[in-house]
Amino acid sequence: MSATRLVKKPLLAAAARLKRTGRALGKLKPEPVHPAQALHDIQARRVARRSSSGLQLVLADRVDFLNPVHWDALAAQTIFLSRDYLRVLEQHAPDNVEPRYAMVYADGEPVAALLLQRVAVGGAQLRKPGAKRLVDVPMARLKEHLLVCGNLLVWGPRSMALAPHDDPEQLWHGICEAIYRLRRADKLDGQSDLALIKDLGMPGDAVPPTLRLLGYRSVETEPDMVLTLRPEWRSWDDYLASMTSSYRSAAKKLLKDCAAAGVTLREASAAEMQARAAELHGLYSQVHAAQGLRLATLTPGYLPALAQALGPRFRCRVAEHADGRWLGFVTSVHDGDTTLGYYIGYDRAANAEAPLYLSLLQSTVQDAIAFGSSRLSLGRTALEPKAKMGAKPEPLSCAVRHRVSALNWITTALTRTAEHDEPPERSPFKAVPTDAT
Repeated sequence: MSATRLVKKPLLAAAARLKRTGRALGKLKPEPVHPAQALHDIQARRVARRSSSGLQLVLADRVDFLNPVHWDALAAQTIFLSRDYLRVLEQHAPDNVEPRYAMVYADGEPVAALLLQRVAVGGAQLRKPGAKRLVDVPMARLKEHLLVCGNLLVWGPRSMALAPHDDPEQLWHGICEAIYRLRRADKLDGQSDLALIKDLGMPGDAVPPTLRLLGYRSVETEPDMVLTLRPEWRSWDDYLASMTSSYRSAAKKLLKDCAAAGVTLREASAAEMQARAAELHGLYSQVHAAQGLRLATLTPGYLPALAQALGPRFRCRVAEHADGRWLGFVTSVHDGDTTLGYYIGYDRAANAEAPLYLSLLQSTVQDAIAFGSSRLSLGRTALEPKAKMGAKPEPLSCAVRHRVSALNWITTALTRTAEHDEPPERSPFKAVPTDAT
């Protein structure tokens, strides 16, 4: 690498950081608001926060404490609200996560089933491990609690099941009321200053207005990268055949490079996962430790127990070396018409020698086809390789509220400055011929 490039690269990175900082500061400028309208909004929010929704609520610490018929009727919308899944989550929850549940009723009929999590947050979850820094001491002392309406172990709108209701505003008011009551009930175990409604399947500007009326501020997060599976894809070869030659060659080369390094991909059974749980967890930890924000860390028993509980709705593929070592893995979960390319882990040193991550990632297409799904949800990281697989972004957003209404201006400022990477535009597939008219 030339000396010019060595100097140019950090300068470009610094310039990009300055631009992002400038954009963030620009967003902090107050928006012009008519005084009369501002006063009306303040009064409306004050009244809404002090009013009951008129719906009935049931709160619980365990899913089996709830009416199973009522819960299952709504929870059928996603496997991540099934009691099979939630029992695994309760038994193998991250050390800092406690599950909570709520059901909302209208005239005795269940209209909402909610999974919530009380999360203890410390400095270790908010920064990468590494060399000592000036912030280490104050960060180590940080200890806060967060109440999340959602599941930190999965993405997308898979922790809230809603039934049709005549008054959507009342329904969202009831959901927020359930969050408020749970936060107040947990006060004896430590105050939760922030409430977060996680992964609403909509852009930030489409979040229900009732949430803002009740003090929540919305922020759009990284999108979920979703591959729409074509009906004619009956096998991996069908998927490859639909790609342009350059993308098809690149996909095939990943497997060839792995084979040249003595690595093959195969399915692992639930029994194998249980027997080699420590090995799997070590691979997961190498990926997880590199993330800057780690609000929840899987326990070693979570994925093996999930494989056992979900049976044919769960698959695990491993990248196995010729000597029997597992160098990587990826899991897939069948959830209705969607397959989730779920947790992934790999040996970082081995990944530098062979494309383990990319090969495992693209193998989830095979699982989605085998499950008969029409969509493959790949989550919000590694946008570039997922775009090359044909995945397109679908918006996700969150809503957050501070327990002290007067401090919500801080929340507003943070949500305005939040930025995320935009997924690249890629067109890996051949044009679909249109029928002649």
